[in-house]
Amino acid sequence: MVLSKKNILLLFEDPKFKDILINNVVVFENEVVIDITINNPTLQAKKKSESLIKNIIDKNFNEKIDLTINTKVEKPKDNLNQIKGKPIPGIKNVIAIASGKGGVGKSTITSNIAISLDKMGFSVGILDADIYGPSIPIMFDIANSRPLSVSVNGKNKMSPVESYGIKILSIGFFTKADQAVIWRGPMASKALNQMIFDAAWGDLDFLLIDLPPGTGDIHLSILQALPVTGSVIISTPQNIALADARKGVAMFKQESIKVPVLGIVENMSYFIPKELPKNKYYIFGKDGAKNLASDLKVPFLGCLPIIQSIREASDYGHPVALQKKSMISDVIDDITRNMITELVKRNKDLPASEALKITTMAGCSAINK
Repeated sequence: MVLSKKNILLLFEDPKFKDILINNVVVFENEVVIDITINNPTLQAKKKSESLIKNIIDKNFNEKIDLTINTKVEKPKDNLNQIKGKPIPGIKNVIAIASGKGGVGKSTITSNIAISLDKMGFSVGILDADIYGPSIPIMFDIANSRPLSVSVNGKNKMSPVESYGIKILSIGFFTKADQAVIWRGPMASKALNQMIFDAAWGDLDFLLIDLPPGTGDIHLSILQALPVTGSVIISTPQNIALADARKGVAMFKQESIKVPVLGIVENMSYFIPKELPKNKYYIFGKDGAKNLASDLKVPFLGCLPIIQSIREASDYGHPVALQKKSMISDVIDDITRNMITELVKRNKDLPASEALKITTMAGCSAINK
């Protein structure tokens, strides 16, 4: 083989060089200079790459060659749209719904967003990951239900309990009403992993994860094990809740997690008494979560007022989003559409059919790419 730049580059088409980027090849008589880039910073990887090149050059060119290899190590750029974690067959989007503190209505909003998505035509599941205070079974009137075992490809799996068209798994199905769950983090994480990967979820457009309040090891376990597409933060307007919501956003932006925050929802924004329907009373402060979203440069998805029917519907196991032609149902639908709009933006690197399907079914405006 004649010594030339063209012939050397042909040699590098061999699959064994797939991890080596050839930047430049210079040939001058019997002198050859090759510039390469590798993404493994170890000395062993550098020596292996240079040895591969030297061997193939010596093997294919008979003449004595003065070979110089300049190696550059470059860490691959993180893809911000990359979904981490082990994918679950059949589940397209995993949305983590979190709050910095308890009592802000995270589970209530999770259940109603699920109903809203179902009304739009999506197939939806909920994983109640709030190990120490599972409330999703009560909100769907299935507190006394138990998942059944089904055989899938020769393996026994849990079949989620279905209510109002939503597939649900919760630790609440496996404990008694008066039984406290006193588990250390590793045990809780193991139980959640079983509900995630040993469950027959089937085909879902959305799996909503109702996370425990705060930030802790359970959050890390779920967010690093699951291919979480995006997250939604729930907060009330007062400063105490906002301080914790800020930490919740910071958790999702951690280097080890990097889950996009689709937006913040403000719950208990204001109160409207029946006697004075035109009056709004901002009991916990005004626009707290909206201002926080602006400060953190994350989308604000909307706000829910304090309304007695929301609490009653949750207690009775009939999410308020099921009500037809009601003001609060419309507000929840708007929040859900805003969430999906942000999800479509986040999914812009996925196949167009996926993003377009989400856009069309939710009735959201098209996203300009």
